[in-house]
Amino acid sequence: MSVTSDVGVIGAGIIGLSTAYHLAEQGLSVTIYEAGVPGRGQSAGQSRIFRHAHDDPRLIRLAVRARERWRAWSDEFGTQLVSEDGAVALGPSVPRRLALLRDTGVAAEELDPAAVRELLPVLAGYEGAAMLDPGGGSIHTRAAIDVLAERFADRTVTEQVITVHRTGAGAAVRTPTTLGEHGTVVICAGRGTPALVRGLGLSLPVRLGAHVRVSFGLREPIDRLPTLQDGSGVFGATGIYAAAYPDRSGYGLGLSDSVDAHDDGAIYDGQRLAESADAAVAYVSTALPGLDPTPTGIVHCWVTSLPWGDDGVAIWQLGPVVALAGHNLFKHAPVIGEALAETVVSGHVAQDFAAEDWLGRTD
Repeated sequence: MSVTSDVGVIGAGIIGLSTAYHLAEQGLSVTIYEAGVPGRGQSAGQSRIFRHAHDDPRLIRLAVRARERWRAWSDEFGTQLVSEDGAVALGPSVPRRLALLRDTGVAAEELDPAAVRELLPVLAGYEGAAMLDPGGGSIHTRAAIDVLAERFADRTVTEQVITVHRTGAGAAVRTPTTLGEHGTVVICAGRGTPALVRGLGLSLPVRLGAHVRVSFGLREPIDRLPTLQDGSGVFGATGIYAAAYPDRSGYGLGLSDSVDAHDDGAIYDGQRLAESADAAVAYVSTALPGLDPTPTGIVHCWVTSLPWGDDGVAIWQLGPVVALAGHNLFKHAPVIGEALAETVVSGHVAQDFAAEDWLGRTD
């Protein structure tokens, strides 16, 4: 079978779907390639954190634009995609990030212990540095994936991409039974991206790992459940993050630690994933007495990070092929998709997204 369109997009996670949306908005025909269920790779799970706070002010400004786009999508699709519950952060990074937010024009406020208790009654007593990002909240990931995937259902090839190569007129995509011919191909296939672009002679500096998130139910119903980032160490762990389910019936919680993987996907210490899940349970037992510490679900996913930071993201262009790599991308998805579409249309990598710009750099 043969398919043709202006652009082929490889990967139907939130980035690929957002890219397809923005390309279609500009009148370009799009074909999506996805071997599995849309949004069940690195975009898997019930929720993600939307936050403005980052160490790179450029990401803060992108987050401001992304939040506007999430609201616009919510109106367009008729479903709330990000809660209005806010984002709470704890730990020694709070003063620095609070200052960065205020410098960038984002409304954020310092919290005293009483305010933390009021906002997060599920949390044990906490006396350290804390802040609230009122514009933050939990992204309803399945709703976002479902509405975008449905829009492109008749333009999705549900097969694994074997290879991408340049042709005289553009680029070709080959799957087990399909040949796709496109003016441009955008690769945003998560873990699969480096291998596909390596076949074109481009090596991406992606560090591959695996990660686990565990879900926990609430002991009592609650009307507001902000997201949580805890770097304090007060409760025995740092790098904790949690986002609420859309109905606030539970929290999806993880540790920032990941298990290293070889670039071919081999994981030599798989037991550490189980240990990470156990650590999440231990944290909940200590820090979040408002949750039942018995897990209700678990998500295992790949981590594709860049050398300059855990929030690093970059776009590469090689003739008619455009590729994206990075980590912690869901919150910025509307503007990352916009940047990829701009790169396709203009023929130049969007501002700040070139690898040499080190977007998401942590000093």
